[in-house]
Amino acid sequence: MKTQHTAYSILDLALVSEGHSLKQTYNNALELAQNAETFGYTRYWLAEHHNAPNIGSSATSVLIGYVASGTNTIRVGSGGIMLPNHSPLIVAEQFGTLGSLYPNRIDLGLGRAPGTDRETAQAIRSDFMQAAQSFPNELDKIQNYFSVDNAKSKVRATVAEGVDVPLYILGSSTDSAHLAAKKGLPYAFASHFATTHLSNAIDIYRKEFQPSEHLEKPYVMAGVNIVIADTDEEAQRLSTSLIRMILGIFTGKRDFVHPPTAMTDEYKEILEHPQIHQMLKYSFIGSKASVKAQVKDFIEQTQADELIAVTNIYDGKERIRSYELFAEIMKELNE
Repeated sequence: MKTQHTAYSILDLALVSEGHSLKQTYNNALELAQNAETFGYTRYWLAEHHNAPNIGSSATSVLIGYVASGTNTIRVGSGGIMLPNHSPLIVAEQFGTLGSLYPNRIDLGLGRAPGTDRETAQAIRSDFMQAAQSFPNELDKIQNYFSVDNAKSKVRATVAEGVDVPLYILGSSTDSAHLAAKKGLPYAFASHFATTHLSNAIDIYRKEFQPSEHLEKPYVMAGVNIVIADTDEEAQRLSTSLIRMILGIFTGKRDFVHPPTAMTDEYKEILEHPQIHQMLKYSFIGSKASVKAQVKDFIEQTQADELIAVTNIYDGKERIRSYELFAEIMKELNE
């Protein structure tokens, strides 16, 4: 039985709702982070995605700076920066700068996926596949650029040297579990959409973990979809926006986040589709009491050190309310 404190955080994609401008979307993201700070969340992360009309977090480091500038204590970072899209030197310079501007508040989560389609990945970086295969070496470069020992090198990220920006390895399969364990870094698994390998990946990470100067023992973060409202029925209604978004991913028809509608038999049938059902396995939707029971069970199964919640709700105020209720759940479970 897990007895230790379980931290709780937010993963955001700055989702663009139908009828909302990008400016409004970014203002909503900041408002969410400000509220999350008062609710006791540990961190607010933004995910890098490209060529998707419903996702506003493309220029991830810029948006991280915007959110950090409008908050005071909550950690702000990337969940993650897709490293094969970028030069490690530039990433180190960007996050070293952020780390100096907002000391002890910036996280750098790194993944190896493109966060987009094949054509866009090629447009971002023509040698993407080679860079993805070199992910461990690219990670080493990032660590070197942040090290004070790199001051003697010919190529330096001078604004990053000695700056405290913790690194996190992101994964949606077992590959990154081996790497995170070998490097002695915290591991964040994308179980909010990649549910199949969660248990296996966590087991690999914990069994193979090698203590490092960064981390003495394994630290597991697990992603979960959360939609909470005052009643089960209202939460189900709000979740129809998520269902339409997931359906758009499978059909290749990505669109803005649509307003919620009634939970119809058609939506229920979509949820029963094997692929969608599997993808949403760790989606906890309902009233506070209903979701609390599901979250408690998830924590007991995974022994996760931290849950990072994704809440895809059309309306900003209702999204904040859902995160407020989730914070209440976590505080009660931690008592």
